[in-house]
Amino acid sequence: MSASDGTDDLTTTTELIDRARRGDADAVNRVFARIYPPLKRWTRGRLPGWARDMADTDDLVQESLVQTFKRLGEFDSRGAGALQAYVRQVILNRIRDELRRAGRRPAAAGFDGSEIDAGLSPLEQAIGREATERYERSLARLKDRDREAVIGRIELGLDDKELADLLGTPTTDAARKAAQRALVRLATEMRSDAERER
Repeated sequence: MSASDGTDDLTTTTELIDRARRGDADAVNRVFARIYPPLKRWTRGRLPGWARDMADTDDLVQESLVQTFKRLGEFDSRGAGALQAYVRQVILNRIRDELRRAGRRPAAAGFDGSEIDAGLSPLEQAIGREATERYERSLARLKDRDREAVIGRIELGLDDKELADLLGTPTTDAARKAAQRALVRLATEMRSDAERER
């Protein structure tokens, strides 16, 4: 892959966001190319299976990104992790809208509306709502780069190569180590958060 597609260079996503905010169309395309695939995977995991036909995952992610990029000049960029968190929230809001619309539609044959997802994400199902809230609070306290690494590894399920592209690290090993350190910091924050609740 060439550097022009944004996958083979060392330019950080944060630098690209800054350039995109100044009107650099190439930077917009490169940020889009970097964050679209993992956001698509993340969205697919959040959208209930029965709703995937009603809300095409590609369209949902693309429309959310377009909406975000139209307002990029107003966006307070605190790193690529902040952009991803913002876009994930836009996507979650759109998913909720789709689920509400689906709930207002006449029931399809064999469905009575009780199939609507209770709103628990796969993460919430795995660790519970209280732990998820602790995770979100702790994640917000991490430095931008650590937050980006955690989101990439845990929520988006990026492999080492994809994580290296996202973080702008020179090697996949550097990305793996960055994610490991970030996860240790997250665990420490979550432990401290749990102790404060006692």
